[in-house]
Amino acid sequence: MGNADNGEYGSAASHRVAHPPPQPFVTSLRNTLKETLFPDDPLRQFKNQPARRKVVLGLQYFFPILEWGPRYTLDSFKSDLIAGITIASLAIPQGISYAKLANLPPILGLYSSFVPPLIYAVMGSSRDLAVGTVAVGSLLMGSMLGTVVNASEVPKLYLHLAFTATFVAGLFEAALGIFRLGFIVDFLSHATIVGFMSGAATVVCLQQLKGLLGLDHFTHATDVLSVMRSVFTQTHKWRWESAALGLVFLFYLMLARYFIGELKKGINPSSVMDLNFDSKYLPVAIKTGIVTGIIALAEGIAVGRSFAMFKNYHIDGNKEMIAFGMMNIAGSCTSCYLTAGPFSRSAVNFNAGCKTAVSNIVMALAVMITLLFLTPLFHYTPIVVLSSIIIAAMLGLIDYQAAIHLWHVDKFDFFVCITAYVGVVFSSIEVALVLAIGLSIMRILLFVARPKTLLLGNIPDSKVFRNIDHYQNARNVPGVIILEIDSPIYFANSNYLRERILRWIIDEEERLKSLKETSLQYVVLDMSAVGNIDTSGISMLDEVKKIVDRRGLKLMMVNPGAEVMKKLNKSKILETIGEEWIFLTVGEAVGACNYMLHSCTQQMKSHESDKQYNNV
Repeated sequence: MGNADNGEYGSAASHRVAHPPPQPFVTSLRNTLKETLFPDDPLRQFKNQPARRKVVLGLQYFFPILEWGPRYTLDSFKSDLIAGITIASLAIPQGISYAKLANLPPILGLYSSFVPPLIYAVMGSSRDLAVGTVAVGSLLMGSMLGTVVNASEVPKLYLHLAFTATFVAGLFEAALGIFRLGFIVDFLSHATIVGFMSGAATVVCLQQLKGLLGLDHFTHATDVLSVMRSVFTQTHKWRWESAALGLVFLFYLMLARYFIGELKKGINPSSVMDLNFDSKYLPVAIKTGIVTGIIALAEGIAVGRSFAMFKNYHIDGNKEMIAFGMMNIAGSCTSCYLTAGPFSRSAVNFNAGCKTAVSNIVMALAVMITLLFLTPLFHYTPIVVLSSIIIAAMLGLIDYQAAIHLWHVDKFDFFVCITAYVGVVFSSIEVALVLAIGLSIMRILLFVARPKTLLLGNIPDSKVFRNIDHYQNARNVPGVIILEIDSPIYFANSNYLRERILRWIIDEEERLKSLKETSLQYVVLDMSAVGNIDTSGISMLDEVKKIVDRRGLKLMMVNPGAEVMKKLNKSKILETIGEEWIFLTVGEAVGACNYMLHSCTQQMKSHESDKQYNNV
């Protein structure tokens, strides 16, 4: 790099941009995979530990109860006992109601609140998550399986497919956790979940009109138009007394006309032999399992992290996936269907003062007692009561405040949220998921394909350079244009960046010409935010260098990252640009520009003086 005196913007050549030490490809690949799959470095606790201790730590990693169990106290048990009994009182009617959403026998809702919570208590890392069936997952299962098999016409086949879909969901969830692929769930953005859950809650509420109005026949479709058509084409069959009594269902409990039927006594029977892998129905079981598994994971992990934040502890997302997967695999073999960590039940658990996952064990034991001795009491629970319970639970899932917040903060996220909501309400759950996830992925692609390029200026009385659109007092440097590239450079954005840099140069030249200021001499690219570059990006920089040369300008680069420097060096582009034109800071680059502009001006003045002297 050239030498320059300290000027207005700092020294030009006080430091050099270092070349990173050579690194074998295998090492580089290993580091990349480690950062992608193991960002939390889960193996750090095993370092420098004896073999016996490593075995103990390994067991504690997969079974967290072994880590906190020995420290469990009587005071904690008192809190967990109260919380467990409290959530059991919610789990019983909620389980029955959600099983109805999935078009499954009500008893399965109770079964699903017995075995899975026991599995989670041993393997889960959240202290507050209460395990059970979830409304959205139940609705999804009923909707997706219902397109292939009618639950009322062939109930046995439908039941077997529900177990199979739950088994697939468990395998999928466990695989995500074991292979550290939890980032897939991150494609379900917060905006998508808000819109999706609100839309699903709206649909569920609308479908409960069948129970509230006392209708015998109702559409199996989930969109609002089909539901409204079914409701208003049967006005002559509405039972107004059912709707009125539904609001005060406790008084109506022993007088209702429609019953859910008798619930069997006894704990979960085995359903291993009921899993159906027939090639005719396997595709829908796999699709249903994967979709419901992703939704259950997204909701459960989000809920767990939310409550963990309140109590200032950390939960491991990959551990949670393994725990969710194992409890659904075990559940599918014990007459349970999809379970996760529903917000309503977890909120009750949290507010009841739970201390550990033992509250899930207490809940499971309470449900077991219900299964063994109390199920006959639910024989007379009327449909209108279940509908009222479901509507009450669903209204809490319509988070209009979150939607308003999205509108104020990020209009695109609000659009994603509304798209998910409208897709669920007016079309189907599958269409809504595809639309919402598609929009989220499109936004990611836009960020990658159209990165920000910022024009930097100098903050007066400082050596700091910032975006002139952000800092109104930042001023342009005479004869120099400073551009910041705000992302890695890949094949997807290299053409755009070339065109955008050229447009910046042309605009600056025209601006200087119109103001009759010093003509443009230097183009400075601040590459501090460019973490990586591929061969297309390298070709783009080579083309920019040629474009700049043809226009009689000089190209400078500032602070390329280690990976960028390595690739620029190997591709010989570094030689083309010249290492003397690569600087550590923008201040040093601008200082060098000013020094050379000053030197050029002095030479021109000297040349003019010599010319005048010769003429004399």
